Amino acid sequence: MTQTHVNSGPPVPVQSAQYDLSTYKVVPRRYYGRYVSAGLIVLLLVGLAQAFAKGNIEWSFVSQFLTARSIMFGLLNTILMAVLAMGLGVFLGVVVAIMRMSQNPVLRYTAGGYVWLFRGTPLILQLLLWFNLALIFPTLSFPGLFEFKTVEVITPFVAALLGLGINQGAYTSEVVRAGLLSVDSGQYEAAKSIGMPRLQALRRIILPQAMRIIIPPVSNEFIGMVKMTSLASVIQYAELLHNAQNIYYANARVMELLIVAGIWYLAVVSVLTIGQSRLERRFGRGAGKRN
Repeated sequence: MTQTHVNSGPPVPVQSAQYDLSTYKVVPRRYYGRYVSAGLIVLLLVGLAQAFAKGNIEWSFVSQFLTARSIMFGLLNTILMAVLAMGLGVFLGVVVAIMRMSQNPVLRYTAGGYVWLFRGTPLILQLLLWFNLALIFPTLSFPGLFEFKTVEVITPFVAALLGLGINQGAYTSEVVRAGLLSVDSGQYEAAKSIGMPRLQALRRIILPQAMRIIIPPVSNEFIGMVKMTSLASVIQYAELLHNAQNIYYANARVMELLIVAGIWYLAVVSVLTIGQSRLERRFGRGAGKRN
């Protein structure tokens, strides 16, 4: 029988071949797809700019009405309504989210019905219903305390605030609920183990941790609210778009006034986007992430 002897000694180092990299030419990778797509986009933008420049648009009217008193008044009303409606929406959203997570079935189903109703119907329909509430209830009264005519109470401002704020509350409640559910259940148990009431635990332990999840979508909803205030023009609320429409009804410069409104919407949204990114970085510091 032939025996095979295996060398169990230390491995013999193999000398690697030496390459002279100076003899090689470095050829950068060509991204032809990027060049083609960038060229097409530039051509499209140039063509679009030329179309607007040569179109039947009087840019002098755009600059003239950009800072017109009526436009600035409408802009202030837009910002005011967005802030107030979003504040109402956040308040309702937090309350409804807590109700939906309650062990009380009455609170849980009531909150679910609220979300179902106001998410399931168009916002413009809700605005019209609030604005025409006097057709159903001519007076708002409480026996022995007060009695008002509904048409005097439900002004375009109040109708817009109720319509936008209550509708927003239905969407915000789902965002808040998702944030609360993202917190580890051990946090609830820890708060319960030291005898902390549920609401106090939510306020002092759960909500601060959930803010990192809640802030980005709620900030995005606020930006959307600025634009949704334009729907209030159908109930004669004097916001930016409504005032721009009043001007072009008088001078027939429709496109010029719509461009003015678009410029201001873009300006406000751009400022809010910067604030949103800073707010997200602030609340995201605990997670060790930077957006």
